[in-house]
Amino acid sequence: MRDPYSVLGVNRSASEADIKKAFRRLAKENHPDTNADNPAAAERFKEASSAYEILSDTVRRSQFDRGEIGPDGQPANPFAGGGFGGARSGGFGGGYGTAGGGATGRDNFDFAQGADDLFSELFGGRSPFGSGRGATRGGFRTEVRGPDVAYRLTVPFVDAVCLAPQRVTLRNGQVIEIKLPAGLESGKQVRLSGKGEPGPGGPGDAIVTIDIGPHRVMTRDGDDIRITLPLKLDEAVLGAKVRMPTPDGDVTLSVPPGTSSGRMFRLKGRGFRRLDATRGDILVSVHIDIPSDHDALRAFAQDFIDGRDIRGGFEA
Repeated sequence: MRDPYSVLGVNRSASEADIKKAFRRLAKENHPDTNADNPAAAERFKEASSAYEILSDTVRRSQFDRGEIGPDGQPANPFAGGGFGGARSGGFGGGYGTAGGGATGRDNFDFAQGADDLFSELFGGRSPFGSGRGATRGGFRTEVRGPDVAYRLTVPFVDAVCLAPQRVTLRNGQVIEIKLPAGLESGKQVRLSGKGEPGPGGPGDAIVTIDIGPHRVMTRDGDDIRITLPLKLDEAVLGAKVRMPTPDGDVTLSVPPGTSSGRMFRLKGRGFRRLDATRGDILVSVHIDIPSDHDALRAFAQDFIDGRDIRGGFEA
């Protein structure tokens, strides 16, 4: 067996936090649940587990550093003081013998419980180890979870902006209410733990992929929302107060006299919610709609002369 420090990729002065971090990384990369068809990953996982078993226990780590036990956890000289009882027979989850008075460090650290706690944190309680001291010696065992189930959910545009709770109907007919996360965009996935198919290691998860539906007058631009607001000519010339929609409800926009097509108004903090809880804006572009068959307007335009040079310097 290789040196446990080399297995975890840490130096001999590594702290407990460094050792735990290194093991977490290797465990996530090589866990049998996610590498069912990769025997090499299973071996790396087992090797990392054995290394962590030694280095996470301060007593056994000291014994290894002094050369009293080898990388397999066995005494380097089994005939030296204390007999065979000073070390366990290797692997996660097994109990330790205490015959002969050998030190095991179990009074200070219950490795089986520590491993279960760590894997509960890493894999949602799906420990690859046996339960406690009654587990099989010399290795690990794992029970495979049931498969995950994929769902797609189209969220109405306004609900996506406001992060309104949504309901998902699962395959078994159960209706689940989900909360939409900040920073929502199409393709975002929401994981419902334990709502997948059953399996010997517990049920898998339901993975809901979000699609944001279109809106009749609103479009998304990053975290902002764009709206094109139609204005009548008299509203643009004389000014007006115009009702318009937003995801948070209708608002009144004050249009000043002499407003031209393309002018933009900004409604701050009414757009999509970002991860930091702030919101984008609503950008309102004005479009003046001129009637094509209005006799009075045509007569007015014939008598109206605008002497401004609005296309000065516009030539090619």
